[in-house]
Amino acid sequence: MTKILGEMTTAALRDFAKVGALAENEFELSKIKVEILDRPHRPSGLPTGRMAVYCFFLDGQALKIGIAGPNSGPRYLSQHYNPNSAGSNLAKSILTYPSKIGVAPLHTNFVGTWIKEHTDRINILLPDSFGRPILSMLETFLQARWKPIYEGRQSL
Repeated sequence: MTKILGEMTTAALRDFAKVGALAENEFELSKIKVEILDRPHRPSGLPTGRMAVYCFFLDGQALKIGIAGPNSGPRYLSQHYNPNSAGSNLAKSILTYPSKIGVAPLHTNFVGTWIKEHTDRINILLPDSFGRPILSMLETFLQARWKPIYEGRQSL
């Protein structure tokens, strides 16, 4: 799965650079770091001086795409694995709508472990010098491109 997700991400970032140029927000792709965490995955902390767009995938289908600014460590590291940690997170979405991804209802205590064991995660790490507008634009671009199940029109 790493190769497929890596190719998808590389193509998306190349296209996103074109979008950035059209919006007169050019940036160096070489400064963006991509981490692909195959299942079972173990999340790690947000590196200092970075912000991120992170994406969860189940069998190649995007489930949720989110962002973490340079001061949003808990959002990046742990909130999507705990349904009670934030207003919107992947764990809560899976518990509420398990049929959207073809799983049996999960117990609240086990959904975080299920996410780590069954999903792949892509972390796209941008220098915080790129600024919030680029981070938000990349999140929106990837949501439109990868159509996550628990985002936007897909979740209606």
